[in-house]
Amino acid sequence: MSLTATVVITTKDRKDDLAAAVESALNQTARPQVLVMDDGSSDGTEQMIRERFPAVILAHSAQSIGYIAQRNRAAGLATGDIIFSLDDDAIFSSPDIVAQTLAGFDHPRVGAVAVPLLEPNRSPVVHQRASQRNRIEVSYTFQGTAHALRRDLFLRLGGYRDCLFHQGEEIDLAIRMLNAGYVVRQGSGDAIHHFESPKRDVRRMDLYGRRNEVLFAWHNVPMPYFPAHLLGTMFTGMRLGFRLGRPWPMVVGLVMGFGAAAGQITVRRPVSRRTYQLQRLLKRGGPKPLEEIEAKLPPIAGQA
Repeated sequence: MSLTATVVITTKDRKDDLAAAVESALNQTARPQVLVMDDGSSDGTEQMIRERFPAVILAHSAQSIGYIAQRNRAAGLATGDIIFSLDDDAIFSSPDIVAQTLAGFDHPRVGAVAVPLLEPNRSPVVHQRASQRNRIEVSYTFQGTAHALRRDLFLRLGGYRDCLFHQGEEIDLAIRMLNAGYVVRQGSGDAIHHFESPKRDVRRMDLYGRRNEVLFAWHNVPMPYFPAHLLGTMFTGMRLGFRLGRPWPMVVGLVMGFGAAAGQITVRRPVSRRTYQLQRLLKRGGPKPLEEIEAKLPPIAGQA
């Protein structure tokens, strides 16, 4: 039976960017369900969607709850086997991307596909693309604006951690998938184009980036690796802050991370040492062919 798809677009107060994203999703040859999660917009987003795109399912929230919570909510509303996540300032550059990506779920180990990604305002380099089209190349994570994942697996793992609020949810989910025996596959089709919105709050990204790196370590990194990983996280975050000339948000973010972790002492469930070592191998060494690392994976739940 062929897989079905739902494209989820989370948005807030970017109706002009959103219109292009929605149109590109509706033009897909695979005919996915298109679901727009409006996170409390006040710029006429709701009216625009209802008037211009009546085929789109719109879930409007009166109050903002954050895009991570909205993506979790979307998983319960989606009907597709595979959920595609698209930012409101990104578009499918061709009508075949959903169909191309669905074909990448042809192996039971593939839990997510990192869709090739181009950021035209930054660089001509295409990210997340496999070096060989017909080979399963495994990555340690994916980018939030360009990925697809199995809906049933996402729900089984509990979705994204709500405590992360903003940023860092991808690598956290990816390592939990790896611990369950599933991998992130590099895509091989056409690229999603991400036109990064100038409305992005850089300070907020700095702050939550550092906060959530601490929480990633707390929730996922096993002993005896945890102390060294945490120290490395702090050093790397501060070095980045000084390099960018924005050290203070980094300090605040780290402090917030330790405060949040202190309130979640009883829910720490780190991955296995074997999973952590494999994740570090993929992060440091780059994508690996599945056949090269499959022996290091735990069995898929329910399989011998």
